[in-house]
Amino acid sequence: MDSINKGKHIRLGELLVQEGLIGQAQLEKAISIQRQEGGRLGEILVKLGMVKEDQMFAVLGRQLNVPYFFLGTGMLKPATNQGLDRLIPHDFASKNFVLPLSRTLRSLTVAMFDPLDLILVDNLERLTNCKVNPVIATRSDISKAIEGFYGKSALFNQAVKDSYDVSDAVDININTDSSDQELSLDKLVARAEEAPVVKLVDLIIRQAIDERASDIHMEPFKDKICLRYRIDGKLYEIPPPAKHLHMPIISRIKILSKLDIAEKRLPQDGAFLAKIGDSPIDIRVSSVPTIYGEKIVMRLLDRSEVVLDLSRLGFDPKQLETMRRAINAPYGLVFLTGPTGSGKTTTLYAILNEIKNPSKNIVTIEDPVEYKLEGINQVQVKPEIGLTFATALRSFLRQDPDIMLVGEVRDLETAQICIRSALTGHLVLSTLHTNDAPTAVSRLMDIGIEPYMLAPSLLAVVAQRLVRRLCLDCKEAYEPTKEQLKTINLKAELIYRAKGCAKCNNTGYRGRACIAEVMVVNEEIRSLINQRASFQKICEAAKANGMQTLYEAGLKKVEDGVTSLEDAISVTLGAE
Repeated sequence: MDSINKGKHIRLGELLVQEGLIGQAQLEKAISIQRQEGGRLGEILVKLGMVKEDQMFAVLGRQLNVPYFFLGTGMLKPATNQGLDRLIPHDFASKNFVLPLSRTLRSLTVAMFDPLDLILVDNLERLTNCKVNPVIATRSDISKAIEGFYGKSALFNQAVKDSYDVSDAVDININTDSSDQELSLDKLVARAEEAPVVKLVDLIIRQAIDERASDIHMEPFKDKICLRYRIDGKLYEIPPPAKHLHMPIISRIKILSKLDIAEKRLPQDGAFLAKIGDSPIDIRVSSVPTIYGEKIVMRLLDRSEVVLDLSRLGFDPKQLETMRRAINAPYGLVFLTGPTGSGKTTTLYAILNEIKNPSKNIVTIEDPVEYKLEGINQVQVKPEIGLTFATALRSFLRQDPDIMLVGEVRDLETAQICIRSALTGHLVLSTLHTNDAPTAVSRLMDIGIEPYMLAPSLLAVVAQRLVRRLCLDCKEAYEPTKEQLKTINLKAELIYRAKGCAKCNNTGYRGRACIAEVMVVNEEIRSLINQRASFQKICEAAKANGMQTLYEAGLKKVEDGVTSLEDAISVTLGAE
């Protein structure tokens, strides 16, 4: 603290008096104690209870033009996957009250108790071989943040390190002509239940949840395991466990999800429930055999994090108004289209959440049921016992439904029942896998639906994608180049791009938003359907009717500062 005062010739006491945090009499008393006992004036004021530590540091931060970070806002959360715990070791951080927050090329942001301690800054730059950009934080906040960061990081890294240190002397026979590894089932189960393996699997899942990952990929290769998390739609590599623990880890996951650990030649699907605090996390597990062993993918569904509010998913207000007219119709067919992982299911649940009320009987058939909604009858597909989409839909019609949700139209029979239900007074919601809204019409006719049935039943088709939201704390504005403006019709003079900070794990993005094109089926489009017109003609008619394409919706999100131009283009590539 003294080095701060000396380095800038700032009298801390006078600053605190000017800010109205202490009185002149209190300052004189503290100075008197300092002369008698020594020590730092700031610490004396805090010890006497005259000023709070965070108030004192906020004043210093403003005076020194150094950002003041405090624990409650999450600003003292270091970026992950940058090796910061290795860059500044735990013992050095604890001894000197410094915490690495993020690294960009050769620049390192560090939280410090005394940011003008030039000797400490010099030591940090020598230690890290980076230019240090200090921010100021209280000693107590830095201490708590160090404990949280190095504790969790050390736990995961130690578990990974331990996985390499464990002896490989297990009963595994490796055939040089094949990558299959044989291990007695008794020993495999025993190893899967060993403490290190159990702890490692728990830590892999817990870290993925902390990082807001939607999927965990564990892939075996010839000499290693590859561990990756999908965060905001992108895959990021994580330090993997040792190769020899691949089979025990896979077996542990299989045991949790009630899969057959003896079956390694066929794909399997399962699920289990994890609880982090009071939050239940549904984990869906898929295993497939590869040439080097089984690959496992776990999808994490955090029910507490899901937004089932249609107005908060990112739809344009005009699109939202159009969709609401369709989903509040007494009967008809509404399709959501897009690739896997484009948010179709979340949008469907948000629609149901909005239109449900005690006067309506709503039934769903899904594969699988991802979220349980109160007041709605949800059915899980079970093909092994004959409960398919088509068989469930036939039964639904005897259940006096008002609204039916069909998870996906996969075949002609399911499509026919959906359309007949829509024609006989029911509102039917479902999904298709097509690139855009007009193509859905062609797809339905290609699988065998007659135009005379499709035209009167179809109300609207919504095609959607997910774009990554720029981090609000670090996104930076820039002026697009002339080359970009030649090929892209942007109305905004300034747009934003990703930068990266501690809050977004240095990715520049945090969360995702929906972009969509909403095609309303009017009389002109119905006439084109009856004529078996091409999707190009249907698309032209929809645009003339005011439909905003996915490409245009993506550019609108760029102009609004929601996402970057690069992300919008990559997501809508081929949609224009």
